[in-house]
Amino acid sequence: MRRTAPFALLRPRARFLARSLGRSLSALVVAAIALPSLAQESGSAASDGATNARSINAASLTDWAAIEQAARGQTVYWNTWGGDSRTNDYLAWVAEALETRHDIELVHVKLSDTGTAVSRVIAEKAAGNLAEGAIDLIWINGENFAAMKDNDLLFGPFAEALPHYALTRADDNPEVRVDFTVPTEGFEAPWGKAQLTFYYDGARLETPPGNMAALLDWARAHPGRFTYPLVPDFTGSTFLKQALIELTPDTAPLYHPVEEADFAAVTAPLWDYLDALHPQLWREGRHFPSSGPEMKRLMGDGELSLAFTFIPSEPAAAVADFQLPPTTRSYVLDGGTLGNVHFVAIPFNASHKAGALVTADFLLSPEAQAHKQDPAVWGDRTVLDMDAVSEESRATFIDDTDNPAALPADALSKTLPEPHPSWMERLEAAWLERYGNP
Repeated sequence: MRRTAPFALLRPRARFLARSLGRSLSALVVAAIALPSLAQESGSAASDGATNARSINAASLTDWAAIEQAARGQTVYWNTWGGDSRTNDYLAWVAEALETRHDIELVHVKLSDTGTAVSRVIAEKAAGNLAEGAIDLIWINGENFAAMKDNDLLFGPFAEALPHYALTRADDNPEVRVDFTVPTEGFEAPWGKAQLTFYYDGARLETPPGNMAALLDWARAHPGRFTYPLVPDFTGSTFLKQALIELTPDTAPLYHPVEEADFAAVTAPLWDYLDALHPQLWREGRHFPSSGPEMKRLMGDGELSLAFTFIPSEPAAAVADFQLPPTTRSYVLDGGTLGNVHFVAIPFNASHKAGALVTADFLLSPEAQAHKQDPAVWGDRTVLDMDAVSEESRATFIDDTDNPAALPADALSKTLPEPHPSWMERLEAAWLERYGNP
């Protein structure tokens, strides 16, 4: 029996509430108050949801045939960021495939901030909803995963029980078992890879800056032609981390909890840098684009000459869609750029765990991974090890290295690891305090 439409979204800034869970009981109380209809909504869920939640917890995850059978007829509510049309179109393709092959209805619950979903699970746990949660699957990584894992809000471990997980060859590719320095321990399944990628208009800029110092020099010579998204947008926050890694003399503290470091001393070079950079930015740093897509629009409109994205194929795809000029070129900084793996996780109280498991496994299938990597579809990099994939399946993976706007084939080998997730929150809070009200 299928459920009714999903819940209304919470405020985008719910990320900060999600991060603070576990620090005090008051965070849970606030989250519960924010969702006054929670008990009624959870109670209206189909009774098969609670039965399934209990049976999957009790059953062996090695009985995959039984899981697939239990998943048939279920509705899976997948909470993911909804801010990119190409990603959304890919998820619609996934939904069609799951409906056809597994009789699963996949509902894409579009979020502006993953913290919204985390807050939902917090509130459900506080309200005593332990088996009929409104969320079945979350696109997640970083601080949101760390918060859920630390506070026992995740189902699992399940990832290595997925039949297609073996194709990642995790022993040879340990990045699929680590999320921003935090071991996943099977509580989330890898789904794709991303890396900070800069792009520029070759008609306006012949040689782009190769490091942060050169970027500042270039911005001074070309005022108003560069910017970054408003923090705490993920892309904007990633720019802060990229700059900090390059500018701070000792990066070792970044890979441990921020509480163990002298935050002021470690970040002082970053604030000095931004103080010098901001007057040279678009609109003199008094205003910032709201997101990566908004920054891309400014590039397409000719207001900027240099920008960046966390989706390496995005500039080439935007050229093909006539959103960026054909003179667009992509590159990574000389010392490399931040990169990570993104995952899917199942809340501890998901109503339809069987459907969520089958969905997570399908996302790891060569068919779904190849379709996702196709630059004409999304261009998100695969987490599969090509040596583990059949020759026939390998032939379906398309790259776009011949496109002048795409990255060179070896560019993504220069990947810098993400700092510990606790640094994201502190950096964003400090940025907002210094620059939030220009």
